[in-house]
This record gives sequence, structure tokens and C-alpha cells, in this order.
Amino acid sequence: MTAAQLRRRAKTRRAQTAGALLMIVFVAVNLRPAIATVGPVLTEIRGEFGLSGTAAGALTTLPLVVFGSYGLVAPFLRRPPRSETLLVTAMALLVAGLVLRLLDAPFPLFAGSLVAGIAISVGNIAMPAIIKRDHPTRITTVTAVYTLAVSGGASVTSGLAVPVEDAFDASWRLPLGLLAIPAALAALIWVPRARRAAHAARSAPPAAPAGGVAARVWRSRLAWQVTVFMGMQSLMAYVVLGWLPTICQDRGMDEAAAGYVLALTAAVQAAGSLAVPVIAARARDQRPLVIGTVVLTMAGFIGTVWAPIGTVWVWAVVLGLGQGLGFASALSFIGLRAHDAQVAAQLSGMAQGVGYVIAALGPLAIGALHDATNGWTVPIAAVLLVCAVMTLPGLAAGRNRSIGEPAPPQATEPAPKGVNAEISGHIPN
Repeated sequence: MTAAQLRRRAKTRRAQTAGALLMIVFVAVNLRPAIATVGPVLTEIRGEFGLSGTAAGALTTLPLVVFGSYGLVAPFLRRPPRSETLLVTAMALLVAGLVLRLLDAPFPLFAGSLVAGIAISVGNIAMPAIIKRDHPTRITTVTAVYTLAVSGGASVTSGLAVPVEDAFDASWRLPLGLLAIPAALAALIWVPRARRAAHAARSAPPAAPAGGVAARVWRSRLAWQVTVFMGMQSLMAYVVLGWLPTICQDRGMDEAAAGYVLALTAAVQAAGSLAVPVIAARARDQRPLVIGTVVLTMAGFIGTVWAPIGTVWVWAVVLGLGQGLGFASALSFIGLRAHDAQVAAQLSGMAQGVGYVIAALGPLAIGALHDATNGWTVPIAAVLLVCAVMTLPGLAAGRNRSIGEPAPPQATEPAPKGVNAEISGHIPN
């Protein structure tokens, strides 16, 4: 093969990689706006339908409650759909949920939010398996791009909701309805690939039943360590999302400034996620990422609540960096700790299904502690305790091991003195 042919082949591979990343980004930017865009226009929605404070809160938390729903169902499916099919289905469901919310009645508003949450759940589960299968040597880098797109989609759409509404002199339905367009485009982009995958699956030998893989994953200690870390870092994110502006207002900031603190934290998460592949490339395993997540998150909470209020912007940046590291690391663990794509799909379902259930308890528990103590000292002390405990499953999940790795063949002769089982690199989970 000539040098020119080698260059053309390398150029083709780079173009294919860039195209694959772009397809991932198209889906990722749709996985949070359905939730993030409601907050800026929630006052209008409450006024139109006469919603109580509790009902308005349910409108924003309902999708979060079902974020991991598909992950809890997936292990019971005998033949789960292929990941490409799941992504197309997720985007189609998301379009349906977004359109349903535009109808002039409270029930479709809540039903559409529930459907959108389920759609996001399906997309959440499918994407890590695709990253593991298609980008096995660049898991942390591709996951960082994915998390950046997720965070960016939420940040941009929440920031543009009110300006778009004002620019067209429209109601809240316009910014929420426009979200259906990129979701529909993402579905259409993935349809050809889903068809090719389905055709390839028909001509390929039958895959092992998912039930056996699921049982192996759910019995794995390492899988539970990944799951608990995912749940705890998500709990921190939900606490920030639900209570950070209120904490800042209780410390004397006005409503707009408190909202900007949350926006700053969310924006900085992108930088935290992009730091993951840089740190991972210089470390033997992912434990430094866990340490960084815990230290930055704890420092951010402490500074936000107890440092002089004028420094809250600094601590918002620190908190955002910690949460960006945590989210990208947790998602990377799904691909890094799975031996193959089938295990990654099951681990993704388990980690996000159970993890988001754990996370959903955070804002409720913090709210209850705040009501019981009429202050933030006890609730934030509880958050710091959870953050410290998160170190244990995180460090265990950060070691270079894998779930579902075949056991090494038994030696026919005794091993030399001083050689132990860990030389093979296989550590029982």
C-alpha cells in the first residue's frame, strides 16, 4: 500500500470518527433541555393552569424520578433492543412528550413530562453501551464529549427560553415546543444506522441471552460499587439543582443573582468533564478522579454555605468543577469496568436505574432536614457526610478491573513461589 493510500485511509478513519462523535452529540444535547427549560417559564405555567407550589415542583421533578426507569426494566427483557434502536425510540418518545405538554390542559402537561423523562431514561442507558462498543480505546474522551454536550444542551436552552419567548412575543409554549425540532432531527439521523444494525443482527449468530449477563452484572460487587458512586454523585447534582438558589437567597442574595450562581455552576461542569480524559491519561487508574470529585465537591458546598457571601462565585466554580468530574467519571466507569458492550448495556441500566433512584432521595431528604432544623447547617452536614462516604465506592470502582472478564485458564503446574493470582490481572468481583 502506497503512502498516498495510507493517508487517504487515515483521513477516512478520522472522518468516520468525527461523524460518529457528531451523532452522539446530536442525541446528547436533547437529554436535558426538556427538564432544564421548564424552570425559567414555570411562573407562567403556574399562572395559566393555577398550579400549587407542590404541583409546580412535581412538574420539574417528575422526569427526574423516572430517569432510571428503563434501567430497572432492561434486566427483565429476554432480548433487549439494540442500542441504535433504543436511541431512535428515545428521541421519538421525547418528541411525543414535548408535543403533549403543549396541549391546553394540566393532565397532558404532566403526562408529557413523564413521557419525556422515560425517553431520556432510555437514551441515558443506551449511550454508554454504544460508547463502549464503538470507541473502546477512547472511552473517557468520548464520554467527556458526551457529558459536555449534555450539560451544554441544558445550559443553552434554559438560557434562551425567556429571550426566545420575548423576541417573538409568544407564550411559554414556543420555547418548550421548539425543543421537539432537534429531538426529531436526532431521531432521523440515527434511523439509517438503526436499520443497518438490525440487518446485521439478523445475519449474525444469536447473542447470548441477556438474562445471564444481567444476573452476572447484578451479582457483581464491582457493579454495585459503580452503581453506588453513580447514585451518590447524582444525588449531589440534584441537591445543587434543587436547593443552591434557595441557599444563596437565604444568605441574602436576590432571586436573579441566586439563579446566576446555579447557572455558573452548571456551565463550569463542562470544564470539569473535559478534565477527565486529561487526568485519566496521566494516571494509572481512575482513583485520582474520585479524589478530585470528592475534594472539590466538599469544598464547593462548604464555601457556598459558610464562606463570606461575596466569594460565592468562586465556590460555585469549585462546585461545578467537582460535579463535572464526578458525572463524567461515573459515566466512564460504565464503559471502563464492563468487559464488552453487552455487559456495558446491563451495567448502564443497573448503575443509572438504581443510581437515579438514590439520587432522587437527595432533594427530598435535604428539604425535610431544612424544615426540621430551620437552617442549613444540618442539611449541608448531611450532604458532606454523603460526599465523604462516596469516596469508598468511588475508589473501588476506579481500580482497573472489569465485570464479565473470562477467568484465566487454570495452570497445569504449580506457580513459582511468590507469584499470586493478581499477576494475571484478574481480580474476582
